[in-house]
Amino acid sequence: VRGRGGNMKYRALRLDVGNVAWGSENCTKKVRILDVVYNASSNELVRTKTLCKNAIIQIDGQPFKQWYLKKYGVDLGRKKGAPKKDKKEEGKEGKEGEKKEEEEKVSKHVIAKRKAREAKHKLDTAIEDQFQSGRLLACISSRPGQSGRIDCYVLEGEELTFYKRKLEKKRK
Repeated sequence: VRGRGGNMKYRALRLDVGNVAWGSENCTKKVRILDVVYNASSNELVRTKTLCKNAIIQIDGQPFKQWYLKKYGVDLGRKKGAPKKDKKEEGKEGKEGEKKEEEEKVSKHVIAKRKAREAKHKLDTAIEDQFQSGRLLACISSRPGQSGRIDCYVLEGEELTFYKRKLEKKRK
């Protein structure tokens, strides 16, 4: 669409992926957008699943899970008491099982790096709960109707608790 002054606006009518930044981890991934769950300005925008700035959306957590596993060696989706899969089950999975076996063979240098990172690092329990469900809450920071793309960030800390309270209130 041509805007005022000859400038171009790129409309984002239907988007299923966007760039998501995880601020505390300095990580950005291209992630699938699952749903619009909250919008401060209008419930109509949530009902019609309209993507606009500052809308709270649910995103797929898998790319961040994989990145976290690679960097810290910790599987975020697994519950703390759950046992790991045995090698017979991994063999049935095919390619995924092969990848798991390869990841187990890491050098001593990588193991030392992961231990050093793990000692300094603590993940918020609210984010861990979201990773177990496989869906993260994110806030859109770009204007999809103007730029034609979505940039957003993963909600953390006080902002996450605020929007979780809002969503709980909305469900009741």
